[in-house]
Amino acid sequence: MRTDTAPTDGILARLARFCYRRRRLVLLTWIAGVVAVAFVGFGYGAAADNDYSGGDSDSARAQVLIEKHFPEQRGDTLTLAVKAEKGIDDPAARRKIEKVIADLDASPVTGPVTSPYQDASLVTADRRIARTTIPLTDVDVAKTDVKPLVDAVRDASGDGVTLGLGGDKAEKAETPPQGSAEGVGLLAAAIILFIAFGSLVAMGLPIVTALLGILGGIALMKLVGYLVPAPDFTVILAAMVGLGVGIDYALFIVTRYKDVLRDGGDPESATVKAITTAGHAVLFAGTTVVIALLGLITMGQRLMTGVAVATSVIVLVTMFAAVTLLPAFLGFTGHRINSLRLPRRTSRRADGVPSRPRRTPAERWARMVQRKPLVAAVLATAVLLVLAAPALSMRLSLPDASVQPRDRSSYTSHEIISEGFGPGYGAPMIFATQVDSTDADLRPVVEAVRRTEGVAYATEPRVSKDGRAAVFMAFPETGYQDEATADLVHRLRDDVLPGAGDEEVHLGGPNAAAIDLAEDTSSRLPLMITVVVVLSLLLLVALVRSVTIALQAAVMNLLSIGAAYGVLVAIVQWGWFGTALGFPTEMPITTWVPMMIFPVLFGLSMDYEVFLISRVREEYERTGDTRAAVTAGLAGTAKVITAAAAIMIAVFTTSLLGPDVAVKQGGLGMAVAVLIDATIIRMVLVPAVMELCGKANWWMPGRRRSPSAAPARVAAEVGG
Repeated sequence: MRTDTAPTDGILARLARFCYRRRRLVLLTWIAGVVAVAFVGFGYGAAADNDYSGGDSDSARAQVLIEKHFPEQRGDTLTLAVKAEKGIDDPAARRKIEKVIADLDASPVTGPVTSPYQDASLVTADRRIARTTIPLTDVDVAKTDVKPLVDAVRDASGDGVTLGLGGDKAEKAETPPQGSAEGVGLLAAAIILFIAFGSLVAMGLPIVTALLGILGGIALMKLVGYLVPAPDFTVILAAMVGLGVGIDYALFIVTRYKDVLRDGGDPESATVKAITTAGHAVLFAGTTVVIALLGLITMGQRLMTGVAVATSVIVLVTMFAAVTLLPAFLGFTGHRINSLRLPRRTSRRADGVPSRPRRTPAERWARMVQRKPLVAAVLATAVLLVLAAPALSMRLSLPDASVQPRDRSSYTSHEIISEGFGPGYGAPMIFATQVDSTDADLRPVVEAVRRTEGVAYATEPRVSKDGRAAVFMAFPETGYQDEATADLVHRLRDDVLPGAGDEEVHLGGPNAAAIDLAEDTSSRLPLMITVVVVLSLLLLVALVRSVTIALQAAVMNLLSIGAAYGVLVAIVQWGWFGTALGFPTEMPITTWVPMMIFPVLFGLSMDYEVFLISRVREEYERTGDTRAAVTAGLAGTAKVITAAAAIMIAVFTTSLLGPDVAVKQGGLGMAVAVLIDATIIRMVLVPAVMELCGKANWWMPGRRRSPSAAPARVAAEVGG
């Protein structure tokens, strides 16, 4: 018999009763609101912003000079790469190549195209490989306008001539939509819920609630984009997070609702009890995720602030749906929550009387861990540290054509250009400086750069029409993702440029900007982690009324996230099983992935901590026995936490079915962390450490009485 006495007259209780009794009004309001927001958001929402430049980095200052004094270079460009087995001068090859160039030149979104037959510098010495740059007429050229160009170039390949179209716009244009990945995740979640609840009706409620919340959240997120812009991957990432937390939050509430019905409660009182207990925990858990996400603002990066705000909007909407829309649904289902059941066997004695309940596997496991808590804690910690070790060699970068799937036109362009002109052609370094006149002499600087080891070649300087700035380019001998390229950028900035002339020369370009972003991220990441951990700790102390447990949760969460980082590095950066998981090649970790998944994972880990520890606390308030409380708490929450974690893992791993390598990394990292959290952390470390701490688990400054004498209401308020 449960002893919780959740308040029945508080704000949450009144909200639950209103939503239950006025369920038709609540449902119609939700549907009308979601439809209205979706119409406005999807029809008139802000476009994605993928500009990572800005700030006070050296590459940002170079970009400012270029945009101010060379306005003709502001537009994006595409690169056509050509490889002809018999040489580009072969008559059949030439006809094909010239037709492609003519088609590209005739496009309304491109500027004048220089033919490699008119400029010998665009052709290799053996005349087998050629390239040319295609300027785009508008900075905001749509992917739908570039896609026909990519298709035309790909279709022209054949008969000994290979063509590829590269460039950022080409990469995005040919990247297919996420496709059925979310659908697969939703189907997996439905199967897990059906197994957990054994009822199609109970299975459907969390899914419908989450989907309505996500639809409204994404539409609202697009409107918020006018105030806080976000990059294009935000929708996919936010949808994954929203689907996971939305289903999980509804799962916890429906589970408590079913428990109360099973204990003899009526549907309305069960709804009120579910919202005032599990719903209270959902509000805390969702708030923790939002606060953790907003910790991204400390990174000081405009687009990451956009990601944080946009994803927080999704979490807030799904959280609000769980405590308002779900009670209305429960009002419609009532006792029919168990309809369309999955047949289950009931253990009975020969005389037909149900047999005495046996210990659950979770209870037996908890007692086994508690018999050797120190051994269990040391072994679990050792495993986590071993898994985390690869994270020490983590390298950050942004994906380029070299890490794209091998069937992409952008990868074909990269391979041809690398073969003919060197791998560094895809990692140009753009040098910019202010000058006094059009006669400015930058030859000493250019020569110093040319002599630098690792530089393949450098162009002649060009002065702007207003005579106020000059630029030139240099190409490294190594590729965009090579660590040697980053070392070269640092060497040029630190050792070469300062002594090469009187001008202050800034080194920019896409590769240098990616390097600056990675270093800025690495330097600010500790601050973000500190802010997220401290704020989450304060919230958890206020909820569970124990400093010891809050500290345990913080340390364990850091261990699980560190282990997830390590596994991510081993798979993506080192290439262990990477190909099998859909990564075309070894690659650095995408710069935004570690800083994005940390707050999400920390918040989600706190969710599971709340639902487990609140039940443990409830049992401890009743019995005063820590060992028994941990065993009962683990047994009481193991099923629901396992189901919730399985749903999260299913949703996150479906990102591996999608085309975006950066999103795949984020999904993989979050799936691994949730798996580690639900197994090693919750099943081993938590019971082992709590057994070792004993009564110290409940230490709180200023507490004068034994927690066992305190009312059970505190725990019941947050029970999952």
